[in-house]
Amino acid sequence: MSEGRRSGDMWMYQDQDQDQEQDRDRDRDREQNHDQAINEIEGFLLWEAEKDRARTRAEAFCAGLPWLTDSQRREVELRYCQDQRDASRAYLERISVRSATLRTEYEGVYRALRRRLITALLSGSVAVAALLAMTAVGLTAR
Repeated sequence: MSEGRRSGDMWMYQDQDQDQEQDRDRDRDREQNHDQAINEIEGFLLWEAEKDRARTRAEAFCAGLPWLTDSQRREVELRYCQDQRDASRAYLERISVRSATLRTEYEGVYRALRRRLITALLSGSVAVAALLAMTAVGLTAR
């Protein structure tokens, strides 16, 4: 086989490797976009459910106040719903901040544990290699 043919094959293989890497990058990006879209849909559905719960609570609250006129009932329900939504939003924001804090904290702990595990594994490997080397030297010295 000629030298030119071999170098051409090498370039072809490098191009294939680059194409495969680009495909993996595109797949990773699509997966991240997909995950982000799912999170947004889930957040929307959870917020809509929270608004429904607020409406249900407002209606139940107003049902216990039979002396309200229709316009007063609507006003009380509206204010009650708004108050519930504000409370829910504040609660969700606190949860969001706390979960971000915990994520950062746990990622740090995970990195430290991983570092210790790798250090222990490497130390053990070095110890085993040293033991094997000393054993081999001891056997050859006999």
